Amino acid sequence: MNYFFSRNYKDLNSAGNKAKTDIENIMLNMGFQYGGLHRTTYRNSVLHFLMTLFGVAVLPFKLHKGDNLVVQYPLKKYFTMVCKLAHLKGTKVIVVIHDLGSFRRKALTPAQEINRLNHADHIIAHNERMKQWIADHGCTAQLHTLGIFDYLSATEAPTRHTPQQPYTVVYAGGLNRRKNAFLYEWGKYIKAYRVSLYGNGFEVSEAQGSDKFQLMGFTKSDQLIATAKGDFGLVWDGASVNGCTGNFGEYLKFNNPHKTSLYIRCGLPVIIWRQAALATFVEQQGIGLCIDSLEQLDTLLQNLTAEQYDRMRTNVMKTSHLLQQGHYFTTAVSPLL
Repeated sequence: MNYFFSRNYKDLNSAGNKAKTDIENIMLNMGFQYGGLHRTTYRNSVLHFLMTLFGVAVLPFKLHKGDNLVVQYPLKKYFTMVCKLAHLKGTKVIVVIHDLGSFRRKALTPAQEINRLNHADHIIAHNERMKQWIADHGCTAQLHTLGIFDYLSATEAPTRHTPQQPYTVVYAGGLNRRKNAFLYEWGKYIKAYRVSLYGNGFEVSEAQGSDKFQLMGFTKSDQLIATAKGDFGLVWDGASVNGCTGNFGEYLKFNNPHKTSLYIRCGLPVIIWRQAALATFVEQQGIGLCIDSLEQLDTLLQNLTAEQYDRMRTNVMKTSHLLQQGHYFTTAVSPLL
């Protein structure tokens, strides 16, 4: 029997929780069963703690020898316990990585992270670069890759006509300066395109070239898929326009930002830092542009032909259909069951 461990989610709108609940829904469609309690959504901190703890307590009574259990990582204090309980019952543990605590947050050292992950039998990493990092740091589990996060939504992007220049670039997410300091410098390099910002936390009056930005405010993901005003979606982090810097930028070399999948579901070709791990996927699928610096965008977009854009857009819609089907997680996990 195939099981997965769910928990209480305080917020279903955050990117991290959206990715996890999407994978849970894909598993339910594949015939998986809840290994602990069913998913709950209590916001109260005490109930949040208790419901997840009760799920761990129920786990040994459901699992049997020869079963498979999918656990989504990180699970904080419960991860090691869940893996050990599963192994005591003779159940194989398959771990899907969402975030590594030893990168942005520095919550763990690499050695501590790998020590936790070594409780798994199989690990599905974001991509080949993350897989290699885990292997290089001594992980003993069998390693696999996801490719990109699926993105479930009943909403479909509207049919778009080939845009006329100037293009509009969409940037979505939390826009606080700590993660997105480049926004305050970016405007002085924008001449031949426009930018639509979806999210909160950007002080436009403090930005250079502030007139180049249109503030759209926070928009829920389904609404964004239906209404996004733009032609491209930008994946960028850090303080500099000349490459992604700092802890957030460095993490782009290893992780799959969930906003990439959201842009694709919006029907937007992706603009991404060339050194990002997902740049390989973008190039191979023909779904966007890989750049070294945001200073390149003016020239690049001015020279982009309508035929080139239409080709990217067609490929984006094909990939969007796969994301909606749960294709990438299903393909990654099926051989392990």
